[in-house]
Amino acid sequence: MEVDWPDRWQNVHHYLKRAAPFSVEGFQPGSEVIEYLHECSICIIGAGGLGCELIKNLAMTGFKDIHIIDMDTIDVSNLNRQFLFRQKDVGRSKAEVAAEFIMSRVPGCKVTPYFGKIQDKDEEYYSQFTLIICGLDSVEARRWMNAMIIGMYDEEDPSTLKPLIDGGTEGFKGQSRVILPRMTACYECSLEMQTKPKTFPMCTIANTPRLPEHCIQFASQVQWPEEFKDKKLDGDDPEHIQWCLRKAKERADQYGIRGITYSLTQGVVKNIIPAIASTNAIIAASCANEAYKLVTGCAGSMQNYMMYVGDAGIYTYTFALERKEECPVCGSALLQFEMDKNSLLQDLIDLLLEKNEVQLKRPSLRTSSKSLYMQAPPQLEQMTRKNLEMKLQDLFTSNEEINVTDMNLPISLRLHVKLK
Repeated sequence: MEVDWPDRWQNVHHYLKRAAPFSVEGFQPGSEVIEYLHECSICIIGAGGLGCELIKNLAMTGFKDIHIIDMDTIDVSNLNRQFLFRQKDVGRSKAEVAAEFIMSRVPGCKVTPYFGKIQDKDEEYYSQFTLIICGLDSVEARRWMNAMIIGMYDEEDPSTLKPLIDGGTEGFKGQSRVILPRMTACYECSLEMQTKPKTFPMCTIANTPRLPEHCIQFASQVQWPEEFKDKKLDGDDPEHIQWCLRKAKERADQYGIRGITYSLTQGVVKNIIPAIASTNAIIAASCANEAYKLVTGCAGSMQNYMMYVGDAGIYTYTFALERKEECPVCGSALLQFEMDKNSLLQDLIDLLLEKNEVQLKRPSLRTSSKSLYMQAPPQLEQMTRKNLEMKLQDLFTSNEEINVTDMNLPISLRLHVKLK
């Protein structure tokens, strides 16, 4: 039976009423795939600059059951690019306001918000969705979500396969990717591609400043604590930024440095990269397009990573990231190190923190029989702290399996250390 859908969906339906050369094998055009598009449930993680574009695009593409997760509230500084919000919304939950806005503008679209962290939800919650799209500005949150959807997948149960679409932007640059658990490269497979935050040595900042950023960091990291011993520098407080701006300019004048502005000062203090609305729009369009293709099968999905380089012109490059068999999340999940048997447990933890391919923050380690070092709870941390100064050979045997857990990941990693 043909359903009389609103006119707003007619262009979307056009691609679902007939097969085309790029349709996925088995694609069945007609009313069933149209109904599935409107009935399937989709989850959007993040309702910021990229998230606002994503929510709007998906609602206009025909997705009528949308869930949004975001832990932030609306700030005045968001209003120039996060167009679902207004001045009256400042201080409210981004997820809740975005849901209200979309439902008021797209009748028949149900948007369910959650004001909180992605870690608040469990596997049962995420299993209800057809696919998940991330519009996050946090590597840690992406890693957690990536590990969650891969951990959920059971090869014997196709319903547990939840594609993950990830989008991200940095100024004029952006990327989108499609992750199919244990089929394509996951987020962890390409972790070493992530650029670390830019930092400057304190000796350069204090003694030989050469860049505007050096002067700003000297003002914020050295002069502010000296002037205001009991007051924390707030990057969102205009008076605090003005103070840093003034001090940074004074120092810059001493060294003949130019180029210090209010926006640069705030960017350095808050360690942020300016958001570009057009970049968000381009990346969100790519992610929404992939969601439409994955759900309907009207065309094959991207294989599997797209880079957009806006500061080099309107340039995009799409290629297939290779899945790593040794990936600790979607592969063998086995880390292998070789260390001197007289090394300390602290040396092993330092090595884990330095490894760019795992990027752990607060690792806890235990063997099958005992805890080597646990970050939490405080009582257990205190009990195992003495092990940090013990030799590895006194704590475990060569190649004995060690379980590594970290706040960044909802899964544990397996570690073998060959003692030499």
